[in-house]
Order: sequence, then C-alpha cells, then structure tokens
Amino acid sequence: MADNNIRTQVGIIGAGPAGLLLSYLLSLNGIESIVIEDKSRSYVESRIRAGVLEHGTAQLLCDSGVGERLKREGMRHEGINLGFCGQLHRINLAELTDGKAITVYGQHEVVKDLIAARLSSGGQILFDVAGVTLDGATTNQPRICFRHQDQSYEVTCDWAAGCDGYHGVSRGCIPSAALTIFEKTYPFAWLGILAEAAPSWEELIYANHENGFALFSMRSPKITRLYLQCRPDEDLSKWSDERIWENLEKRLSFPGDKAIQRGTILQRSVTTMRSFVAEPMQYGRLFLAGDAAHVVPPTGAKGMNLAVSDVWVLARALEAFYAKNRTDLLDAYSQHCLGRVWKAQRFSWWITSLMHRFDHNDAFEYKRQLAELEYLITSRAAATALAENYVGLPWLN
Repeated sequence: MADNNIRTQVGIIGAGPAGLLLSYLLSLNGIESIVIEDKSRSYVESRIRAGVLEHGTAQLLCDSGVGERLKREGMRHEGINLGFCGQLHRINLAELTDGKAITVYGQHEVVKDLIAARLSSGGQILFDVAGVTLDGATTNQPRICFRHQDQSYEVTCDWAAGCDGYHGVSRGCIPSAALTIFEKTYPFAWLGILAEAAPSWEELIYANHENGFALFSMRSPKITRLYLQCRPDEDLSKWSDERIWENLEKRLSFPGDKAIQRGTILQRSVTTMRSFVAEPMQYGRLFLAGDAAHVVPPTGAKGMNLAVSDVWVLARALEAFYAKNRTDLLDAYSQHCLGRVWKAQRFSWWITSLMHRFDHNDAFEYKRQLAELEYLITSRAAATALAENYVGLPWLN
C-alpha cells in the first residue's frame, strides 16, 4: 500500500516542455494536475536540447503569459541560410509567410520559465522520482505509482499524459498489439558542440558540403551551437578541439569577411538521427505527447515544436471535457496530432535528405542535391514551401 495517496484530475509523467506546458495550460482553466519527473530539477533546467521555436510556439508561450523572458532574450530570425558550393543563400521566411518568423530560445530556457510559473502558482511538480508505473489506463481511474524521498505514492487521476520522452515508461504501458510503430534510422549522426563564442552570422546556416553537413546556430549573443555530420558510432575521444574547429571552418566557409569564431567548447555530444512514430497516440485514458509518441531528426527543428502542438491540442480537449462534458475532442486527439506529426516527419526527412551525404562515393546523389538546392534559391514556389514548413504549419487541419 502506498504511503501517500494523491487524487488529481490529470496525472502527467515527465517534466520536459510537453508535460510542463500541459500542466500550465490546464491550470489557466482551473484543471488540477501533478507532474512527476525522474530527473532532478537542476538536470532538466540545464539539459541542452532544441533551440528553434516556430512562430506558433513562441506566440502561444507569450499569449499564455509565460513568455516575458522569451520576449526579452529570444532572438527573432526572419530568415535562414542555405550554404552549398561555397556560397551562402538566404531564404526570407518573413517575406514568404506573411511576416512569420522563428525565435531562437533554448528548450532548457522554456523549461525554466514553465517550472517557475507552475511553482509560483502552487503547481505540483515532483522531481527525482523512481520506479514509475502506470496501470488502469482503460479504466476511469488510471493510477501512477512511484517512490519519492523514500516514500511510495499512488496518484489516481481522471486522465494520464505520457510526456516522458522516447525512453520513458508511458509508451511501454500500452500493449504492443495496440500500437503500430513506424521508424527509420539514418546512416549518420551529428557531432554537436556548445561553444563560448559570439555568433559570427545573425541567422542559422544549413550547409551541404562535400565532406558532410554542417549547421551553424546559436543560443545567445555569446554562445554558439554548431553541428557536424559524423558516423553514428563516432568516437568523441578522437575529436580534439582543433579537429572540430578545422572541420567547422572548412564546411562553413563562405565569401565575405565573416568566419567561424573559435571559443571554449563547453559541451560536446553525438546525436543519432532517426524518425519514429507510434500510432495511435491514445490508449484508453492515457495520452502520449512529444517524444513519447514521435521522434524526428533534428534537421527540421520540429521536435519541441511538435510536443507543444500536441499538448495544445490535448489541453483544449481536456478543457472541453471539464467545462462541457465533451469527449469528442479527446477521442479525436490522436487523429488531430498525427496529421501534423506526419507533415513534420515528411519535412524533417526531406531537409535531412537534402543536406546530408548518405554515401560520399555517390556522385550522382550529390549532384542531385545541388540541383535541388539551386532550384530552391531560384524558385519562389519552392522557397515558400520550405519557409511555410520551417516557421510551422497550422496546429489543426
């Protein structure tokens, strides 16, 4: 028997952007929730992940009252750059999408803002929990059990939200026969660094280079985020600082007086590349959101943004249930989300396929990529399609 029994309306597993934002949006409508997380608060607030917010994501955070720091510190970008054949070409996002843009603001900063907002208003977030289990998803009272500070807890709720990522326990609680899994693994990875160096360019650069893909990004006016295409089994110990900077300088070299600024490398890691979707995103009274249900290669900058759109759809559905006893939106949750998820998968696969070298010996494929890039910068229709997807498609069809 549990030492502590908690009754709430929505039990949320995972204190990433999806779980925290869901709890926050529900609180604005008087719906109770509890968020549990197996990592520490300091860990989730410092975990470096995505950094590009779609137009709709930034607007939602600001409109809902949790975007004050985002407004001050976020970097609005109205364009991105494509680099190939030693030249840099700008795609004007704002001009092609009626003024929409992206905002560079780290995922961990969004998490900090949401945690502060929930705790300041009395929201319940438990960090450092262990032994999480979920059962009763097909009953009217799902139960989430776990241990926290040497005590056992049982949370009984009306609805459960699995926002605990690809490796979390939520998806595993669904019988395999009730899920269809779609996945694709890519034959390369990203070697990413966070460097204490002022960004050399004002906007992101996606570079297709004969030696492999490179991405120039940033997290603040003093911090640069950079990536290199590498092997999935890359040994980081063989990548000295000098080797990393030399490869970045080679792949991100363009005419003009701007060049990569070197600095102290604060973090380095290898990110594998895969596409993954679990259908449906609902089982009984358990809803999956974010990486628990789908993973995209980071090239399209869609991961966190899909998590945000998922929980926006779910929050609206739960609000309709508690305010009007409607269940139609809850029943349609998976269908609504998956329409956008698959469009984001398509875009992420497309831009990944366009910018990376799959086989360095395949000259035909490389020439095909260059021809498509040339088409993108000379066709307004092609550039508009890229821009519309990059700033974010509508959240509901």
